[in-house]
Amino acid sequence: MAITETDGRATATGKHSIGSTVSAYVQLTKPRVLELLLVTTIPVMFLAENGLPDLWLIVATVIGGAMSAGSAASFNMYLDRDIDAHMKRTKNRPLVTGEISPRGALTFSWVLAVASTVWLLVFTNWVAAALSVAAIFFYVVIYTMILKRRTEQNIVWGGIAGCFPVIIGWSAVTGSLSWTPFILFLLVFLWTPPHYWPLSMKYKGDYEEADVPMLGATRDGVQVGLQVILYAWATLASSLLLIPVAPMGLVYTVSALVFGGWFVVESHVLYNRAVRGEKVQPMRVFHASITYLTLLFVAIAIDPLLPF
Repeated sequence: MAITETDGRATATGKHSIGSTVSAYVQLTKPRVLELLLVTTIPVMFLAENGLPDLWLIVATVIGGAMSAGSAASFNMYLDRDIDAHMKRTKNRPLVTGEISPRGALTFSWVLAVASTVWLLVFTNWVAAALSVAAIFFYVVIYTMILKRRTEQNIVWGGIAGCFPVIIGWSAVTGSLSWTPFILFLLVFLWTPPHYWPLSMKYKGDYEEADVPMLGATRDGVQVGLQVILYAWATLASSLLLIPVAPMGLVYTVSALVFGGWFVVESHVLYNRAVRGEKVQPMRVFHASITYLTLLFVAIAIDPLLPF
């Protein structure tokens, strides 16, 4: 397959197999991000039910949530294809290589957006469907179109879109909202910067080349490390708020303290290395943040099933 340059973007000539085309469309949905979003959806449904939710409701919510998140990711790739062409981390995305046309990606994005909304409306309730639409709007319009290229605080506010799965999962079960899902919303909101800023430190050159003002690319390691510490501590504090409000039992309480403490320690290690002028390991914090959130939400799912 030959690659040519058109208007600063790579386009492909030649035909693609059905398998490679399907794979390319799957890539548009950012499957690895999708997995993390679903990790925060299902446990909250257990908490909302205070036990085991209806299996079909879980499946329906996961399918609708996956289509919704996939739609937002696909819109993001469509709008950011010029940036992606300048970054090593994203240069092989299907819109950059030309495996998928911009029109094809845009059509796919809209189809997923409409399908996810209708699906959630039919198989869950209107609250979950409305929240799904709000999540897509926030990620595509507020983050991708408005904030990402204009402010180094982009991921702070743009990360709100990633908080919606917890309230979608809760509303799918209850048909309403309460303080509990909003505390979890706050937790994910505070977790997002110390999760993503280390990644932007790792790919600082990419963001500079693409002229995207991500904090990890615009500030030095000491300043970024300090921000990571502050948000990690805030994340830990917010996780403890859930204990009296939900209320949560022993499994969650211990998990929040142990895993949250570990996340904070890793954040301090990053900062201390930067202060001493040593080589920092931002991806260590990045991976720790994923493990922390996963383990914490596993505890959220297990806690309502136990009598203590």
